[in-house]
Amino acid sequence: MGSLKKLRVNIHSFGFKYGVDDTAQLSFDVRGLPNPFYIEELKHKTGLEKEVRDYVLSTKEAKEFLDSLISFLECALSVYESAEREEVTISFGCTGGRHRSVTFAVVIFEHLKSKYPSTVTHRDISKEN
Repeated sequence: MGSLKKLRVNIHSFGFKYGVDDTAQLSFDVRGLPNPFYIEELKHKTGLEKEVRDYVLSTKEAKEFLDSLISFLECALSVYESAEREEVTISFGCTGGRHRSVTFAVVIFEHLKSKYPSTVTHRDISKEN
């Protein structure tokens, strides 16, 4: 199962305050998860840093959300692949596009990259909150 498949998966993170990602076939709102913006030592970091990812994924609810999301995406991508789609874009949005959405984009990219040719893009990571 480790071989790359034809379906290309693009993963995006974005901040809702800068507008939705209208390029995605699948879009997920992660604003309900713990927000590092309110933790002084994490505020100026991003979801590219392990410390931020660990914080975002620290709750039982966040872990359950991630596990459920992975199960859903594996099923959905299989459906897209069976339909012979060549490409699918999955996006994750949080308020500013620097912490929670980046965390989920990175974690999902890491999970999928061995199964599908994948890219990850962080649209709003450089914008000031």
